[in-house]
Amino acid sequence: MIRVKQIKVPIRSNQEIEIKKRIGKKLRIKEEEIESILIKKKSIDARDKNQIYYIYECDCSVLKEENILRHNKSNDVSMSLPEEYKIEVTGKLSLKHRPIIVGSGPAGLFCSYLLAELGYRPILLERGEQIEERIKTVEHFFQTGELNQNSNIQFGEGGAGTFSDGKLNTLTKDKENRILKVFQIFVENGAPEEILIENKPHIGTDILRKVIVNMRNKILSMGGEFHYNSEVTDLEIENNHITGVIVNEKEIIPTDIVVLAIGHSARNTFQMLREKKIEMRKKNFAVGVRVEHKREMIDNSQYGENRKYLPPASYKLTYQTSKNRGVYSFCMCPGGYVVNASSEKECLVVNGMSNYQREGENSNSAIVVTIGKDDLEEDLFSGLEFQRELERKAYLAGSGKIPVQLLKDFIKNQKSISLGEIKPNTKGDYQLSNLNRILPEFVTESIKEAFPNFGKKIKGFDREDTLLLGVETRTSSPLVIVRDEEKESNVKGIYPCGEGSGYSGGITTSAIDGIKVAESIIKKYNNK
Repeated sequence: MIRVKQIKVPIRSNQEIEIKKRIGKKLRIKEEEIESILIKKKSIDARDKNQIYYIYECDCSVLKEENILRHNKSNDVSMSLPEEYKIEVTGKLSLKHRPIIVGSGPAGLFCSYLLAELGYRPILLERGEQIEERIKTVEHFFQTGELNQNSNIQFGEGGAGTFSDGKLNTLTKDKENRILKVFQIFVENGAPEEILIENKPHIGTDILRKVIVNMRNKILSMGGEFHYNSEVTDLEIENNHITGVIVNEKEIIPTDIVVLAIGHSARNTFQMLREKKIEMRKKNFAVGVRVEHKREMIDNSQYGENRKYLPPASYKLTYQTSKNRGVYSFCMCPGGYVVNASSEKECLVVNGMSNYQREGENSNSAIVVTIGKDDLEEDLFSGLEFQRELERKAYLAGSGKIPVQLLKDFIKNQKSISLGEIKPNTKGDYQLSNLNRILPEFVTESIKEAFPNFGKKIKGFDREDTLLLGVETRTSSPLVIVRDEEKESNVKGIYPCGEGSGYSGGITTSAIDGIKVAESIIKKYNNK
């Protein structure tokens, strides 16, 4: 087949007819010579709001294929190469015990899935509840403020991404087709097939929950095992090799392999790892606020009059302050909610969440400021404690509710006493407050400097009644659990994995890292 790129089709045209017509022009052939068309990628070009295009990349079966390729010198036309993820068991060493996966977020789930597919019968340990019970627990928290510290938006089956927008886009280069494997697993377990071609795919928290249940059942059918409400509280190590894990301070499970897919919020687990002399180092992260605008305003700014023909709009903003500090948007949720994502008593942190249809009245994103090593104390856990201190202040500022402030009051450093046209679209109660009393001055000043610039890029972004909600501290882990080229830590048999270990950010990259770690295990150990 022939791969044809950069097929530009106006959004308000008959897509099927126009795609075929434009492929014919690029290949310089008649339309009837095109036997079949398979869409491989689809994106939106909205640089000119008066003329917005879908951009397609397609594989085409055509008559006289070799002749066309020989005479067409366009960079947009090439031979279509096979795309397939392949893995086989090549490990020589035998395992005495089943591998243990700690954490059932994307990294842990996809690592388990691949291992189960190849006959390794993994045991997955999750400190929180399975998704059906976890949803009830989280809804109870939203309604009452009563927090379960082991089962909440951060912890439980599916990980923190379960209560998010379900964004799957990534800039990761992928010659090995791991992304294809991840998306194929998603689709096989109930995700819409469109994620295979969309430039910015998402499935929303509502569909993601169903996919996770299906993935669990598939892993179980392939010999895997799930243990819920099972926190790993200690490790057994002999001769610098893992020999077992201790669950809930009492149950000992022997093992040769432990995959640490613990997530970025497992602070007590990080402390345990430190005590066990597992090598870690600090890394940069970012903190800031969530912002809310009317979805209609964002859609209009991004798409103009064409907004009614397109899905809810996203955006990506960056700014470098006069003091060379980065400010940027993160985890943008069109038509979504700002959620109370707390996981520790008397601490408060927010995140964004959307359903698949993204039909909420507001769109939100995090506006965050980079935090580097020079901003912190020398101690390994200084970043973690920095996050926690901000979360304590946020809890106090909002009396346990999400602190909210209008942009005009944030700039003037005064508590908001009333709302404007934009009303908070939150999961969990909110309270008007002053975010300047929560965040360090260098963070608030950076955000204030960035807003006028963002307002030039998106009309209305810096309007006075823009809502700021705090605090956003868990953009990524402040730590890296060090691993070597074989993905092992300084203690053999321990495989740090995913966002919490510092090797990914978001659902797709975490899933990819889970697959990479599974590959390392498969290359070293057999499944006998």
